[in-house]
Amino acid sequence: MNAIKYYTAAIEKYDKESAIYSNRALMHIKTEAYGLATSDASRAIELDENNVKAYYRRAIANTAILNHKEALRDWKIVTKKVPADKKAKGYYEECQKQLKRDAFLKAIDVGDEASAAEGLHVEEMVVDKDYDGARLGDEMTQEFIDDMIQRFKNGKTIHKKYLYQIILAVKDILTKEPTMVEVDVPKEHNITVCGDTHGQFFDLLEIFRLAGAPSSTHYFLFNGDFVDRGSWSCEIALLLYAYKWLSPNTFFLNRGNHETDDMNRMYGFEGECKAKYKSERVFKLFSESFSALPLATLIGQKFFVLHGGLFSDDDITLDDVRKLDRFKQRQPGQSGLMMEMLWTDPQPAPGRGPSKRGVGLQFGPDVTKRFCERNGLDAIIRSHEVRMEGYEVEHDGRCITVFSAPKYCDTTENKGAFINIGPEYKLEYTKFDAVPHPPVKAMVRI
Repeated sequence: MNAIKYYTAAIEKYDKESAIYSNRALMHIKTEAYGLATSDASRAIELDENNVKAYYRRAIANTAILNHKEALRDWKIVTKKVPADKKAKGYYEECQKQLKRDAFLKAIDVGDEASAAEGLHVEEMVVDKDYDGARLGDEMTQEFIDDMIQRFKNGKTIHKKYLYQIILAVKDILTKEPTMVEVDVPKEHNITVCGDTHGQFFDLLEIFRLAGAPSSTHYFLFNGDFVDRGSWSCEIALLLYAYKWLSPNTFFLNRGNHETDDMNRMYGFEGECKAKYKSERVFKLFSESFSALPLATLIGQKFFVLHGGLFSDDDITLDDVRKLDRFKQRQPGQSGLMMEMLWTDPQPAPGRGPSKRGVGLQFGPDVTKRFCERNGLDAIIRSHEVRMEGYEVEHDGRCITVFSAPKYCDTTENKGAFINIGPEYKLEYTKFDAVPHPPVKAMVRI
């Protein structure tokens, strides 16, 4: 973003102006670099303890990365300094609620919580005769998927019985898959690798239009962050799950950092589930299924595909990923291999550095080179970050980022992209623009 460059240039000439740091913090927030935003806002406050905007922006950044305790301190200051600011007061009250909820969830966590499927007798549920959609039996069909797509395009939902069937069937399939799925591309086959879709359902349909529909010879891999932020997270999750059920051995899903409970509560998916299907159980079942998602896919022993990126330790190998028990820890937490696989980002400088997000870390081209050479890989493919052209090849060709949500959040003028890989294991990139969609507001808190 050009504004960040300008503010940085201004700071290099004179680094004692609080407002410049505060303004750059705002730009970092817009690019989701929340760690950098908190750093700039803190510097602004050091220079001027009465800079309300700096407190506000530090609070926004900490709220975004779920540091509610730190955010609450700043919201309290903002509401005292500007008592008429209703928006800040709303954030303050919401932050208090989140802290209470976090404490409650921690208190009741006994480790072996009963599944949300317990007591759910799907087979006994009756679909009303006046239900105007296709019927689903014991197996997924292309006919049902086609009808479901049309329903979603028309702003309708599917019957709750079918929703439960889809989630439970896919959860069972995912549970049987390894933490790192390994797939080859046979002759006359191909696999399309997609990045974040973030509830942008109509752009997902554009991917299928451009790339072609999933089939027995056309594999797909969606590399996490299916949900949150966009207005159609339920629709995307259900469509991807329906295809997974239809073609479990050729349609693949990796977990992203937004297939996690705390992110879903903050960025809209939990609220969307409740609004569209009038049930807390729907979100809980999705949550359980998200915890079963594999964390990586190895394509042809050449491309290691995961949502975030590489590790804080050079000794980590693909065998360590294979051995990782993703069921032992349902949520990624603040440290460990799972967290790093979902959250880390590349950086241009060698070595490792603190995360610009405030979560995880950043890794340089030397880290990527060592990992690829040690594991016999051509490259890693990851997602997790907006790229203005939809994709970017970094680290001397060994780190590829693909992002498949064009015009992200309806505010960023980026393209989307996907990668096609054939039996020769050459990467072919396709860029695409956002398509029109109905004016439906997403259920995002910040």
